[in-house]
Amino acid sequence: MQFLKNVLSTIVGIFCFFLVFFIIIFAIAAVAGGSSSDEIVDVQDNSVIELDIKDVKNDYGGKFTSTKMAFLNSEPNDGLIDVLNALDAAKTDNRIKGITLTNSTTVLGMAQMKTLRDKLEDFKKSGKFVVAYGDMYTQADYYLNSVADTLYLNPAGDMELKGLSSELMFFKDFQEKTGITMEVIRHGKYKSAVEPFIANEMSPENREQVSGLLNAVWKSVSADIAKSRKLTTDSINSIATNLSARSPELAKSRGLVDKIAYEDEYRNGIRKALKVKKGDEYNEVSILDYVKANKINDIINMANDRVAVIYAQGEITAGEGNISTVAEGSMRDAFKAAVEDDAVKAIVLRVDSPGGNALTSELIWREVELAKKKKPVVVSMGNYAASGGYYIAAGANRIFAEATTITGSIGVFGVLPNLSKLSTNMGIHAQTVSTHKNASDYSLFQPMGDPERAVILEGVERVYKTFVDRVAQGRKMTPEAVDAIGQGRVWSGTDAKRIGLVDEIGGLDAAVKYAAKLAKVTKYSTQNYPEYEATLNSYLAGMSGLPFAQTRESLIEEQVGTENYQLIERIRRVMKTRGTQAMMPFEINIR
Repeated sequence: MQFLKNVLSTIVGIFCFFLVFFIIIFAIAAVAGGSSSDEIVDVQDNSVIELDIKDVKNDYGGKFTSTKMAFLNSEPNDGLIDVLNALDAAKTDNRIKGITLTNSTTVLGMAQMKTLRDKLEDFKKSGKFVVAYGDMYTQADYYLNSVADTLYLNPAGDMELKGLSSELMFFKDFQEKTGITMEVIRHGKYKSAVEPFIANEMSPENREQVSGLLNAVWKSVSADIAKSRKLTTDSINSIATNLSARSPELAKSRGLVDKIAYEDEYRNGIRKALKVKKGDEYNEVSILDYVKANKINDIINMANDRVAVIYAQGEITAGEGNISTVAEGSMRDAFKAAVEDDAVKAIVLRVDSPGGNALTSELIWREVELAKKKKPVVVSMGNYAASGGYYIAAGANRIFAEATTITGSIGVFGVLPNLSKLSTNMGIHAQTVSTHKNASDYSLFQPMGDPERAVILEGVERVYKTFVDRVAQGRKMTPEAVDAIGQGRVWSGTDAKRIGLVDEIGGLDAAVKYAAKLAKVTKYSTQNYPEYEATLNSYLAGMSGLPFAQTRESLIEEQVGTENYQLIERIRRVMKTRGTQAMMPFEINIR
């Protein structure tokens, strides 16, 4: 028997050795392959940039470092900020003659698209062209593409311009039927993040805020389209109301597109602009390749004085955080590094967050307060800076937002899943034995009692009061004034400026310039934070061309579809929620 054990252990040892060996070999090959795929593209004279941004999602692509495995160190160049910086460089790059958008699609939010549109408008001032072609245009894609000098649409294509809508889902009856319920404690009549669990339809207060928000966002979107297409906002609204651009012919007759043509004809137009013979290839470089090609110039032109840009993007959670979540660990490290770096003269906190954990929001707010004692701190708001996202922004020296930014939502709630009805229906019963009446924790399998609810409500009210006090202190308002515009209500950036939650309408560029002005520096460069811990799993997940390189989340989304995946994620986030939340009042999906 001992002999068999020895043989078996030897076989297992050999197997483990070869497994580790192949993993190491694979990692080396991956690094070699990765390095070759990252070769900088040689940008030719008389080139155009193809603005393909379908893979650009976040403002900041991140910076990943590992103290144990140097080959994991990376600084992805697929953030929107990288694209914006490259477009700035392209303005004065004599090799670049124009920008093309060919069947471009985007997953960017409204505020991000506004920033990108403004950058393209600025690019056009150089005298270089911007042209766009689409087999079809969704409303979001058209909003971005409408900035072009010349807009092409396929003769068999169609176009969407119909205004904005947002669909909310309600689960009260679902809970009754399944026995899976959510115990809800909230403060704020507009705090409708929990409304889907306590009602079957929208409350009047929720309908009021959703309608106000959609109309404010649409006002900004329609004004931008009207300006680019030299139309009036009244005509844009009429087109949207009557679907008067639903075919290529209608779209052209209403002035929304310039030419009805096929893609080959569109490309011949580009050849003509570049003075390239018909049928010959013209020089084209993708925007992300141009970003890489321009990186060396960024390094060479880096000024001694710097403005740190700290990106807070994603839901606010406890822990270290990553590229898509905001947590105290990475935020604390980022502020500490920026404050202690003598070259950094000012800090911009770029917030794109719907909020989340209230305690974490307080901890990050504290980091802003400490940093302000040493250096100016300015906030730039992206698509969202709501609830906890506004909490961490409230104390800044100055707050910038886009007109389409969703912000405010000053309110808190607690939500706990409860399975007592389901377990009873299934014949499962729970009993508790304790030394003291409050010794037991909340149980999934027993109804929440009034004393327990009172304790949780007390905590929610305490967090709300703290939240209001933080905003009142930062915005120099009375707590009563903050409460009047709080109650969980969300506002557009335009309305937030009107009521005093925001100082100026403008993008990240404007916020950086203002921060530099506060620091009294004229020549400066920017430095991005935070840095994240690199792991082998994240490295493999980020590699392309491999069947197992996808993250679990992206694989699920691919299989079930984007809309179904968003529903799954919404339920998953609610089920794992713990503690008091400073979260946006509802899942906004503007269509």
